[in-house]
Amino acid sequence: MNEILFMVMALLSGVALGFLFFGGLWYTVRKAFVSKTPVVWFLGSFVLRMGIVLAGFYFVMQPANWQNGLICLVGFISARFMVIRLTKAYEAKTGA
Repeated sequence: MNEILFMVMALLSGVALGFLFFGGLWYTVRKAFVSKTPVVWFLGSFVLRMGIVLAGFYFVMQPANWQNGLICLVGFISARFMVIRLTKAYEAKTGA
């Protein structure tokens, strides 16, 4: 029972990390296009997003269980498609 709970938590953690990473990327691109210093936006966002995601994967895989890391990765990648769908719907709605 505990293994299933850890797997579900790893999947949800991967989805949350994916939303944070890809949502942050979308936000960064939108802000960098209107900024006078886009390199600061891209570099700062990259370092921040990668730091959070790497720390998240590190904590998910702490019990030295590669299966939880793989499940977290599946959630991370599935969040990518969710963010793409949500941002397309937002852009179609706002005309941006």
